[in-house]
Amino acid sequence: MKILLLDKNHLLITEQLSAKGFSFDEDFNSTYDEVLKKIENYDGIIIRSRIPIDENFVKNAKNLKFIARVGAGMENIDVEFAQKSGIKLISSPEGNRDSVAEHVLGMLLILMHRLFISSQEVKNGIWKREENRGDELLGKTFGIIGYGNMGKATAKRLSGFGVNVIFHDILPNLSDEFATQVSLETLKKEADIISLHLPITKETHYLFDEKFISEMAKDFYFVNTARGENVNTKDLVEALKSGKIKGAALDVLEYEKPSFENIATKNEDLEYLLHSEKAIVTPHIAGWTIQSKEKLAQVIVDKILAQFP
Repeated sequence: MKILLLDKNHLLITEQLSAKGFSFDEDFNSTYDEVLKKIENYDGIIIRSRIPIDENFVKNAKNLKFIARVGAGMENIDVEFAQKSGIKLISSPEGNRDSVAEHVLGMLLILMHRLFISSQEVKNGIWKREENRGDELLGKTFGIIGYGNMGKATAKRLSGFGVNVIFHDILPNLSDEFATQVSLETLKKEADIISLHLPITKETHYLFDEKFISEMAKDFYFVNTARGENVNTKDLVEALKSGKIKGAALDVLEYEKPSFENIATKNEDLEYLLHSEKAIVTPHIAGWTIQSKEKLAQVIVDKILAQFP
């Protein structure tokens, strides 16, 4: 099979698949239109997020047998049309779930214990203790929305922190030793912390908005390592200003480029998040560790070989 690589990934992909007889072309710079002209020559493509795989792309990919996305989200692909066209879709959420789970905890602990703020103050000659009194995870109810690979890994990491972990998911009967499944209404009533672990779909776009926030019974902390467009940022900012949201830990923003490589637009809401002590913002790196780069690639290889031995 002839494979087109559209993004840089771990070398083990080409090494292991080449040993099984696959051949590769690399193209990390061509535009969508340039790729379109040659895509019919390939049996498979391996991507991250650079090129959108829409209906027009799939129609031109007359010989395509699979699309492998090194990562979790598939929103850059017209999944329905690709599947109707007989193309196998492969992703690797198993590869970076541990990285995401650790990132959630890292951001949350930094936020709740004011670690970044107090560290910067000390480095600038400012010594404040009472002003930097922290807030413990112990005894709180942690609410997860979306209990797939990322949600489950996060619940597992929380098991030693003395928190009550609950979650809501559209699929039934997912409770395990780490978390208990509840209705969305119960989660809003009981949670002290909300963490999103959702794909971006029509149903989950702006799921977290003013209505959602107003239905939360308690003031709460908010974490998002899923997709920026799950959240209405303007409503989030207003809730931070009012104190309804105690603090926000954000690895994703609705203002990102589709490739996730940078911010596409800036406005006053983004400026508030970037300068507020109530917010931590990281550049879509929750799933990016040294280990996850290799694990993401290995999962892709294993899944390709399982379907195309």
